[in-house]
Amino acid sequence: MVDAGIGVFDSGIGGLTVYKALRQELPAGERLIYLGDTARVPYGTKSEETVVRYALEGARFLQKRGIKALVIACNTMSAVALPALRREIPLPVVGVIGPGAEAACRVTRRKVIGVIGTAATIRSSAYARAIACHLPEARVIGRACPLFVPLAEEGWVDNDVVRAAASAYLGDLKREGIDTLVLGCTHYPLLQDVIGATVGPEVTLVDSARATASVVRARLEERGLLSGGTQREDGDHFFVTDSSERFHEVGSRFLGGPLARLEQIDIVA
Repeated sequence: MVDAGIGVFDSGIGGLTVYKALRQELPAGERLIYLGDTARVPYGTKSEETVVRYALEGARFLQKRGIKALVIACNTMSAVALPALRREIPLPVVGVIGPGAEAACRVTRRKVIGVIGTAATIRSSAYARAIACHLPEARVIGRACPLFVPLAEEGWVDNDVVRAAASAYLGDLKREGIDTLVLGCTHYPLLQDVIGATVGPEVTLVDSARATASVVRARLEERGLLSGGTQREDGDHFFVTDSSERFHEVGSRFLGGPLARLEQIDIVA
């Protein structure tokens, strides 16, 4: 099992920020297998039953590729499908919400925590519930920032448009007195510089992708599953369910280089 890969599952492209954080956190000898369900994105507009079904289908696809752990690099799936995944998949399963919430609780000073995400993630209150498990007295203020996703995918991460959007979304959060802000969508780390400049240096940004990568490493170490060594010949593999050209274009921008092995597949075939 030590030599098995690590599955990374997202509804689309945003989970590549989690992939990047994992690549930075884990030894070069680890092999990552990424699945983006681009044919059915976005998951945030689907019913909970549908999200759970999609999550199980994707997880089983990755399980067939011989993975030793599964990372759910999607806030919507992490909010509604983790219990079902942990019942059905006999592997360590790590979502992005728990690690991000725990990291926010560690760094907050005044216990006033902002959370930004898609409308579906904010509506679910998943981060607020996770934060309450660690810090019940914390005040959590959520804000949906839907324009941040298309801006990130377009590569507009530092211009007047994204700065105007950040000001509109985040101005009232700053006035609420937050001292910590959770980037509760996998696209948002790409806009971290503008977000940080908007809320000011007194607000600590928590990148859920980086927090998740740290938890994954710790889980693998606990189980003696962390691989060492140098980069393997059978390196990372990317799978998508539709529009591999678009994924390659945007993904290369996310990661700062071309995706070596990208394959379009049907997970329900």
